[in-house]
Amino acid sequence: MSYDNLKLEKELYTTGKSFTQALEGIDPSENYVGTPLEGLDAYQRQLKRFDIKVSGADSDTVSKFFQSSDSAALFPEYISRAVRQGLNESDVVSQIVATTTNIDSLDYRAIESIVDDSALTQEHIMEGTYIPETNVRLKDTLTKLNKRGRMLVASYEAVKFQKLDIFTVILKQIGEYIARCQTYDAIDTIVQLKSNDVISFSGGVTYANLVDFWNSFDPYKLTAIITDKATVATMLNLSEFKDAVAGLNFHGTGSMITPFGANLIKAECMAGSDMLIGVDKNFALEKVQAGDIVTDFDKLIDRQLERATVSCIAGFSPIFEGASQVASY
Repeated sequence: MSYDNLKLEKELYTTGKSFTQALEGIDPSENYVGTPLEGLDAYQRQLKRFDIKVSGADSDTVSKFFQSSDSAALFPEYISRAVRQGLNESDVVSQIVATTTNIDSLDYRAIESIVDDSALTQEHIMEGTYIPETNVRLKDTLTKLNKRGRMLVASYEAVKFQKLDIFTVILKQIGEYIARCQTYDAIDTIVQLKSNDVISFSGGVTYANLVDFWNSFDPYKLTAIITDKATVATMLNLSEFKDAVAGLNFHGTGSMITPFGANLIKAECMAGSDMLIGVDKNFALEKVQAGDIVTDFDKLIDRQLERATVSCIAGFSPIFEGASQVASY
């Protein structure tokens, strides 16, 4: 079946897959290899079919989606993609999670690894002797999932003549909001985990204290430091990070010298907390996501934008406790 005569219906949003995945199932991209449509996914081919331009100076208006019932079915996916773009552009979580697990339910029990560290690393395993164990088991509690999102409150009449380019910018802000919420959820997971094991800095944020913090991660690595903007400024004003070469690189490229090469992440939710969090992104957290960005497709297709929701459900589970540390000062 050719892309230009497909029947697009609401049911494509209820298959348990994303809208694009459902479209790919009936109109595979592999059929277009070697054609002018190569490189477009099934959704982008439908935009081309209805001549809908969603970006650029010549972008169409919102009303272009509603020229027919088939093209109207593309509107919720446009919303989801614009929100996802904003989420990805503001993404911080990817810098602190080791892996993302996608699930199709709201209940998830993560696994944990119990490592036998009693054997010294320099000891060889002799024939017939005990081999140190790594035990993998289910955790006692479920991973808490949080629903994050926003509600669109606007009449179709108010937006139908707006260019899709500017409407995309507004939708991207929703994605940016979801990204900030998920950053907070990840930080809260670490703080709760380390609530009884907080490192205390005497004398504030000094280079010596940062060295001790970095050293506390052994055998893990400090790959990211999360704190508020005031503490970031304090760290970057330490003399050890203000040498001539560092200054030239920062002014020339915008790339700053950070403590021990770790990514420096500003989190507004930590303002006034007098804390900084360190993680080894390779071992610290698992992100658990229940589906992708979800829209009220019925309302959006029927032009009932008033009180149509855009949301995403996700949570975080610690993997190795030693791969994250919290310090107060």
